[in-house]
Amino acid sequence: MSNATTVARTPMHERKVQINSFLRDDGLWDLEATLLDVKAYDFVKLSGATHTAGTPVHDMLICVTATEEGEIVEAKVKYGAAPYNTTCFAIESAYNELVGMHLLRGFRNAVRERFARVQGCTHMSELAVLLPTVFVQSLANRRNKKRSENQGKRPFQLEGCHALRLDSPAVKEFFPQWYEAKSADES
Repeated sequence: MSNATTVARTPMHERKVQINSFLRDDGLWDLEATLLDVKAYDFVKLSGATHTAGTPVHDMLICVTATEEGEIVEAKVKYGAAPYNTTCFAIESAYNELVGMHLLRGFRNAVRERFARVQGCTHMSELAVLLPTVFVQSLANRRNKKRSENQGKRPFQLEGCHALRLDSPAVKEFFPQWYEAKSADES
């Protein structure tokens, strides 16, 4: 997708978020998420030092290990760069409290509650709440293989977004057995 504007633009800030999942030989899953922020210009920090364009403002990693059911059994957080250096880095061990949380059961709310405001890092928590959807995507191949075993059981993703509401054209095409036409008075 490209921007169709013809107005000149000046780059200012770039954020890259990348999330990878790995199925381990022991049957567990590793989800690794990184966030990298860079400015396209030099600026003077509060300390008086100059932050050079292209040098990371934020460079952070969160890695969780989860069971196939979604329970987090290990969590690691690491900063390569942060605006307040060691003060920012000091929160790393707090994210060990992700252990025991479940990626598919209230995870986002649990992260927001546990790491709210001064109890966490805004950017690390933003990164953490992206993990559940990547985990679901990671399980897609296994779920497709199990689909034949679960004939007659409604797929979990139905009613999860507007495209998969039971009266949608997508459900009619891909999940016809679960399609529910709108009644005349709902139209």
